[in-house]
This record gives sequence, C-alpha cells and structure tokens, in this order.
Amino acid sequence: MPLTFDLPCEADTTHLGQALAQLLGAGDCVLLEGNIGAGKSHLARALIRALRDPDEEVPSPTFTLVQTYPGAPDIWHADLYRLTHPDEVHELGLEAAFDDAICLIEWPDRMGAYAPKNPIRLRLDTKGCGRVAQIWVGVRAESFGKDLMANLRQLKAGAFLAEAGWGRARREALAQDASTRSYARLWGQGTAIFMDAPPDQADCVADFIKVGRHLLALDLSAPKILAQDVTQGFLLLEDLGDGLYPAVIAAHSTLEPSLYESATDVLLHLQSYPAAPNLPHLSAQDWAEGAGLVADWYVRAIIGKAQGRAEIVAALAAALTLLADGPRVMILRDYHAENLLYLPKRSGLARVGVLDFQLAQMGQPAYDLVSLLQDARRCVPPQIEAAMIARFAAARGLDLAAFQASYAALGALRALRILGIFARLCLEGGKPKYLELIPRVWAHLQTNLSHPDLAPLRAVCDLFLPEPSAQALQEMRVQCSPSP
Repeated sequence: MPLTFDLPCEADTTHLGQALAQLLGAGDCVLLEGNIGAGKSHLARALIRALRDPDEEVPSPTFTLVQTYPGAPDIWHADLYRLTHPDEVHELGLEAAFDDAICLIEWPDRMGAYAPKNPIRLRLDTKGCGRVAQIWVGVRAESFGKDLMANLRQLKAGAFLAEAGWGRARREALAQDASTRSYARLWGQGTAIFMDAPPDQADCVADFIKVGRHLLALDLSAPKILAQDVTQGFLLLEDLGDGLYPAVIAAHSTLEPSLYESATDVLLHLQSYPAAPNLPHLSAQDWAEGAGLVADWYVRAIIGKAQGRAEIVAALAAALTLLADGPRVMILRDYHAENLLYLPKRSGLARVGVLDFQLAQMGQPAYDLVSLLQDARRCVPPQIEAAMIARFAAARGLDLAAFQASYAALGALRALRILGIFARLCLEGGKPKYLELIPRVWAHLQTNLSHPDLAPLRAVCDLFLPEPSAQALQEMRVQCSPSP
C-alpha cells in the first residue's frame, strides 16, 4: 500500500520534497510520476534545495534532459518527457548514476528496461485546488514511512511557528502524556508553549480552543491562544509556567489543603454556569461500555482472555443509572494534579491554572471531583478527600450520603476504565511505566466498591477481575510492546 499525503497548497508540496530529502542517500532513485503540471518539478526543486542550498538555482531539465548537482553524493535530476526511445537513457549516463548518486527522474515510464532496481515511486495528481501524493517506498526499512511523516510534521510545525513570529525560538520538549499530543516550551519574545496535536485524533485542537475560551470567559485560568492552525493541529499557547500541583506540594507541603480547596472551588464555579456548546452527552450505558476496557486489556493481559466484559458493563450501568444519572453538568474529565498549576501572582480562582481539557463533555457533578481526589498518579491524603467531598456537597446543597454513593459509583467507573487504559498503553503502546500506577488505581477501585450500594458491582468485579499482584504485573510487563 502506498503512503498518501494530501497537499492542499504549494507549501505542502515543498514540505514533502524537503521531508523526503532527509531520508535519501547515495543509490536512491525517486521516480516522479504524474501528468503535466502535477508538480513533479516543484517537488524535485524543493528536494534539491533541501540537500544543497535554499537559494540554489534549480532549472527544469525539460530541454537539457539531465541536470546535475555535484556534492556528496551527486544529485541527478532528469526529465525524460522528450525521450523517443529507452536506449537514449544509456546515452544520458543515468545508469552509471544509479549506484552512487541521488536520482530524481520525471516521466520514468520512458526508461523501459533501463529502470533502476528498488526505486521510490512518487505519484502526484491534482485534488481540488491542490494535489495528492502517493509514495511506494520499495524494499526499505519499515521505519521509512514513519520517518517521512515525522519529518513532514516537523517542517509544517516550523512553518507554523515562523508564520506566528516564533520561527527562531529555542525549543525544549516537555513531558508527554498518554495521548499523541506533544508539547514544547519556546524561548523567544518571552516564552510560549507549542502544542502539536496530530489531526484525526479524539482530542482535537478545535475542542481545546472551544473549551479554553469557555473557561476564560468564566474568569478561570486556561492558556490563551496566541496562534492556531486547526487543520494541521498546531497551537501556540500562553505559558502558564511550571507550577504544577505535585511540584508545588513537594516543595511546600503546607499548601496542599488550600490547593485542593481551590481546585474544588473551580469545579463548583464551572458547574454553576451553562456548559460550553455542543459537548458530547453520553448515557449511563455509554459510560459503562467505556469501562469495558478493563476486560479487553487488563483482564486479558493477566489471564490470557477477556472474560467478564458483559457482566461488568451490565452491573456498572445499573449502578450508574441508580446512583449517578441525574442532570448533566460540564466536566473536564482529566482534572487531576498534573493538569493543574498554582499561579500565586493571580487572585481568586484564577490562581488555579487548568490544562488538558479538550475532552470536556457533559457528565455527573462528582466526576471531576473523583478525578481530582482519586488521582492515579499521586496519593491524596484521605482527610483531604473526605473534606473536599463534604465541601463540594455542601456548596451544591446536596445530601451528603447520596453524593457519596454517586461519588463511589463514578469512582468505580473511572478506576475500571483506567485499569484498561493503562494495560493497553503497556501492551499496545509500549509504555510499561503505567504499570507502576495500577496498584494505586486498584486500591481506589476497592475503596469505591466497599460502598454498600455497590455490592452487586463488587460481586461481579470479585468474580472476574484478578488482583494486580507482583506476578500479574510482571506478566503484563513481559507482553509490553517495544516502545515506538
């Protein structure tokens, strides 16, 4: 199957040529196919300039048939449109160049039996106002396609930052989460954060923009958008600093209760206003189905088969319908310490910086509170958890006992789903570090299942879910895919 690239504008064709140039060496031959005007010479010119000099004069070889560019290795650019017989290829000396040079050949169908072995075939065709490229890489390393796409992504990112005035900024990669997004801090005119979120993912930049604007309109501290390219999935964001809750608490432990109070109050503030428009709105059954990941990945990884999915989903759906299926509010879903910043120079609720909210949807009031207090990545002191549950229920005017039951049901939902996600990140994503978090999530699940109203769900989980013993975790680690 060919690699396919949409090239909506001339710059995209240029970037593809530049990205391909980074992977070529002596003996590589690129056969450029496509009709007249498809962009073959444009792509070849971009490729040659990437390997030589951005200002290199690269005339079309339409009349000269071959244009050469000395170097290490040499580059041969041929246009065979005017050839009348394949034997003329021999007269041009192309055969001798195949072994030692990089050869770019337009109209390669004219070569006949003189075609090189193991070429890269690149076909360009018009598509709307732009082009589409198809590339067959021949017998090359499996990584060739991934490397080409990574190079292309980097070039597009550089063009975006240059357009935004940050093209010369120094970049420093920031820690990546479990998603496909990546972040970098830029130093230039002050600092900013570059977010690279490849398109066609569940958490797109359009949702980040929408939810971020909503939070800012409520006077909460989400990063402001400095520049955006929604189509490509690039955002330039306000830099809110490094004051993530875990680091601040580690340095100033006395701040922990007040930080969690502020984070709880942010949720109360958010839920006291109408939600952002057009958020996903799932049923209790939908939420329960999402927790089926625990059988698909966690259970299967330990015992070798995905047993109990239907039973767990049915029992969880019943518990959620009974205990946590009231009027919906806006929830942020990944509301936990590593997505919260302490901003001491701001006042009120704006002291809480909020990150990673693009998966916001409609849900139950206790959902984000569970995310905050039953954190998979750090242990929240039990007294703080109990105090925040009481604080939240009192502020909302909710019956504490009923709210605790709802909290436990949603906590079980989250723990089951996270167990599945962490197992998948190991087995499929090559990220064994998440196995270290599973015992904490398991403890959260057991705490939630101890609520009397969740007895039916507990019975099902006891039947089908194996405990993450040291042996079980090692069994999962052995199955971990190699890191990409």
